[in-house]
Amino acid sequence: MTSGKAARRQRQAAVARPPVRSTGGRKANPWVLGGTLAALAAIVAIVVIVLAVTGGNGSSSGTATGTPLPDAATIQKQFAGIPQQGNVLGKATAPATLVEYIDLQCPVCREYATSVMPTLIDRYVRTGKLKVIARPVTVIGPDSERGRRAMIAAFAQNRGFNFSQLLYFNQGPENGGWLDDSMVADAAASIPGVHVKQLQDASGSKAVADQATQFDHQAQADQLAGTPTILVGKTGGRLTNLGAGVPSIGTLSQLIKNAQ
Repeated sequence: MTSGKAARRQRQAAVARPPVRSTGGRKANPWVLGGTLAALAAIVAIVVIVLAVTGGNGSSSGTATGTPLPDAATIQKQFAGIPQQGNVLGKATAPATLVEYIDLQCPVCREYATSVMPTLIDRYVRTGKLKVIARPVTVIGPDSERGRRAMIAAFAQNRGFNFSQLLYFNQGPENGGWLDDSMVADAAASIPGVHVKQLQDASGSKAVADQATQFDHQAQADQLAGTPTILVGKTGGRLTNLGAGVPSIGTLSQLIKNAQ
């Protein structure tokens, strides 16, 4: 695993690069998807052993501090005033719903998060027309699993969307070691009101592992083939699965309009 300083150097270099331009999505490795549930079971077993040895007082990184990341203020402003409840962003009674399956290491997800989500937030979420449901999954590798567990822990503090957006704005190379424990601490420390140690401790909990397993079952039901995968439609109704890739604002706008 890279050191905290090395990881930060990687992230600083990665921030300057433009988003990846692709519409095909990050394809899911069938071995990764098929083995996720078994891997999670192993993780839970390890966590139980660790908690038994440490008395449940340790954290995944051994620290409850972090260094604020670049663009933290921009992202705080982006979500300011918008309700977050768990993995749901926006007004609970919004007439349209968008479900996103994302991997925090996925470069195509980064494009979606940085080029599409800001417009969706300003035009539809902030105005109460759309709510977004995030379901982080593991497609690329072990660091993706660390990231999604931390994101689920951030859901418990109603700041999961801030957390994921910070990671996308500071994303490094796939499986490059940038999404380590220090990155999790830095992202958490960049969000006002988030309790860093609480998030770190919760990341290794059985409750978080159970939530990850639920997202995996939902991904299988929705026939996930890659990330990002977007589903959108009328709240409470059947959602249109747009498949893996970055949908255009025009396509999303029409589906949201049809759901009103």
